Amino acid sequence: MALPELFQENMKMLLGDEYDSYLESFSQKRVYGLRVNTLKLSPKEFERICPFEIQRIPWIENGYYYNGDVEKPAKHPYYFAGLYYLQEPSAMTPANLLPVEPGDRVLDVCAAPGGKSTELAAKLKGTGLLVSNDISNSRAKALLKNMELFGVTNSLIMSEDPQKLVNRFYEYFDKILIDAPCSGEGMFRKEPAVIKSWLEHGNGFYANLQRQITEAALKMLKPGGMLLYSTCTFSPQENEAAVMHMMEICPELKLVPVKRYEGFAEGMPQTVRGPKELKKCVRIWPQRMKGEGHFLALLKKGDADPSVSRGKETGGQKRNPQVEKQTELLEFLEDLNLPVDRSRIEMRGEKVMLRPDCGVDSQGLRIMRSGLLLGECKKARFEPSQALAMALKKDQYKKVIDFPVSDERVIRYLKGETIQAEDMVSKKEKGWFLICVDGYPLGFAKGNGTMLKNKYLAGWRWQ
Repeated sequence: MALPELFQENMKMLLGDEYDSYLESFSQKRVYGLRVNTLKLSPKEFERICPFEIQRIPWIENGYYYNGDVEKPAKHPYYFAGLYYLQEPSAMTPANLLPVEPGDRVLDVCAAPGGKSTELAAKLKGTGLLVSNDISNSRAKALLKNMELFGVTNSLIMSEDPQKLVNRFYEYFDKILIDAPCSGEGMFRKEPAVIKSWLEHGNGFYANLQRQITEAALKMLKPGGMLLYSTCTFSPQENEAAVMHMMEICPELKLVPVKRYEGFAEGMPQTVRGPKELKKCVRIWPQRMKGEGHFLALLKKGDADPSVSRGKETGGQKRNPQVEKQTELLEFLEDLNLPVDRSRIEMRGEKVMLRPDCGVDSQGLRIMRSGLLLGECKKARFEPSQALAMALKKDQYKKVIDFPVSDERVIRYLKGETIQAEDMVSKKEKGWFLICVDGYPLGFAKGNGTMLKNKYLAGWRWQ
């Protein structure tokens, strides 16, 4: 691999005697990782059922290495059930280190394709609010799919310029994650094509973009709130200098030490003539750890104002009369062993949404999903959504067909085919069935006797 000369010179200055070992890392095989979705199962439960060999990632509680020779891990039925997310090990670190607690209001500023948002959602455990935003509408579509695949119910998924969010969410969030767009130097080994972008834009282009994003995000962070800034590049201009800029424009901002693992390196204040406090930043080098390059900094914005409450929920309002007319919808909700606040159900055309309780006027913002899509009412008939199926557990719906993963009908279902289930359904049973694999939901099917009409979402089907 031909590394740009300027990049090599910069790395020699950063690494000194370690530069040769950094170069040697390019001859090593890249490592592969997956992260368990703890909204659906625990790491120990996943270890018991995982169909291929895995090894724990030391610094990620629910992260695992897997062999890159594993055949199509994204084609296994457990992946379609949302049990795990394929993610480079170092890239798991930002969401892991941001101390999100249930009930928090959390913002993921540059969220697509969802690797970090899905972990933040798992930490919230279905409580609070997660606003997942990405300015790129095309990338945000992948974000939406991954959030629905993981069964996230308490999110606003948006595609907006962060600057436009400030007035609506001023000092609103308890926690903010900025995995900033960057020059991607840490990805050169994994994705050599990134070098072309580095040559085209350089570090300065991204440094300016990062300043715009962080300046907007700081205005949305509550006093006492915490912000985690990360990149997958080595450039001090995009790392320590970006952190120093945040601390200059927001003097109450302080770096917070994070738990360090073997191989984590400290920040390099000398590279930007910055304060020693920048050593509290974390650098991940591929020659020291089994992962690609990353930079992280955790910051706290002063102290919380005790006179300001977390925010009042607005649930318990009158039910929507339009919803109350939908007989099939109400009958379906009775079959759910899931608490649903009907005051938060609203109709948007044919779509039935369970909106999040955020207390913010979102009108005029580019919102791709607000809360959970329950389904659609078509000529008074209710059809439950794929997103709802993924948000359920097996015991939360009355009519369930649970196939073992070895049953060939699992793949046929994922391909969108009509399937027979005479061994699992009586001829008298009709209506909506939740289809599961080894106890984990995949989607819905409409039963008519022993025949199951496939309702697996067309855009998600096994190709």
